[in-house]
Amino acid sequence: MPLKQWVKSANFAIEGVLHAAQTQRHLRYHFYAAGIVILVSYTIGVSRVEFLLLTLAVMAVISAEMLNTSVEALVDLLSPEHHERARQAKDMAAGAVLITAFGSAVLGYIVLLPRLSNFFHTGMKVLPRPSEELAVLSVTMVVIVVVLLKAYFGKGHPLSGGMPSGHSAVAFSLWVSVTFATGSLIASGLCFALAALLAQGRVSAGVHKPSEVLVCALTGALVTYLIYRVFSL
Repeated sequence: MPLKQWVKSANFAIEGVLHAAQTQRHLRYHFYAAGIVILVSYTIGVSRVEFLLLTLAVMAVISAEMLNTSVEALVDLLSPEHHERARQAKDMAAGAVLITAFGSAVLGYIVLLPRLSNFFHTGMKVLPRPSEELAVLSVTMVVIVVVLLKAYFGKGHPLSGGMPSGHSAVAFSLWVSVTFATGSLIASGLCFALAALLAQGRVSAGVHKPSEVLVCALTGALVTYLIYRVFSL
């Protein structure tokens, strides 16, 4: 079925991201940097267009680092012994990362420096954001946390086991977002029930332990709660 095949393909893609995060410390640094840039951008109040440009720059750097890792793995497979062409291929792939990172740094400097300068001169004043933006921000930050935790623990497959439970973290993040966005006890209760059923299903299927599900549900909910408390209108 198309949906089943899509989920399988997504699983392979996420495994690639997690394998790279587990084996490449530079990629982990990029994920840390991505989270910091996103939070700082929201804190100092960049515009939507500026935030989009920063997000694209972060994605470009992470993608370039992953392509560099792929090239290195392929070259090592085809040329296990030292070869000048192999060295050149690796150097050019690393150069692509350097160029992408340099361009992203220039973009970040142009966008963030005036905002940061004003931020430090006028003091801390966090600009509020609408709920629909905060929902996307929350899920994004939860996914970054899940990737880093998966890389740290190095157990299980991305969509089928191990610490943390990404499904539970995202599900409870969405529950908190719905609670803040709607202010409706009924909507919040229904969303919580769905998140709890999903978490229970992961435990019943033997994919995750109850402790893994509980920790990640709390993580997703807490990250989202803090974001809404800081940035909500």
